[in-house]
Amino acid sequence: MTNRTTGRPSHRALLWGAGLAVAGAAAVVILFVLPAETGIDPTGFGKSSGLAKMANPKAEEALKRGRQHPDAFTASDAAPPAEPGLKDHFTHELAPYEEIELKYALDEGAPIMFSWQADGPLNYDMHAHPFEGGEALTESYAVSRGDRQAGRYVAAFSGIHGWHWQNRTMSTVHLTLDTSGKIKGSKLFGTQGQQDRPLSPPAD
Repeated sequence: MTNRTTGRPSHRALLWGAGLAVAGAAAVVILFVLPAETGIDPTGFGKSSGLAKMANPKAEEALKRGRQHPDAFTASDAAPPAEPGLKDHFTHELAPYEEIELKYALDEGAPIMFSWQADGPLNYDMHAHPFEGGEALTESYAVSRGDRQAGRYVAAFSGIHGWHWQNRTMSTVHLTLDTSGKIKGSKLFGTQGQQDRPLSPPAD
């Protein structure tokens, strides 16, 4: 509502706008921030969207198991040379508070080279679990927050191995991953559930 004399918004309009802004901020906290950061999910939206998984109390247990295989993951300041085998190029735009997980099927002892980067900060968990025993035996090798990671990874067991990325900002983040090595297949876990995905070799 506008004051006809001054042409400026009326006091009532300003109060109404401020109220909408506060209500919007509260909705963001309840729907997105609480489920992702604390696991508190009063509306159930966090569970249905997958956000509640971001507050993972079992992360420390997975890291302890991962430390039993210290040679599995070797970090690098830049993308290392390609490993012999197949190549894969993956890109994805993570909307605010979206998560995505990409895994590769690898045999025990299979090496891969990897390099990923993003144009914004992401929470990430590089982890794996064996075919026999499943997610209860998940091991984590790198759990942190950043916009890139590169190195060489050697599978400690036959299973699925990869990354879980979480965008905990209100901006869209573009992610790019390049891998090479003795890859047998790939799976994607996102808002549409688990999907087999074909490898996508980079363009020459």
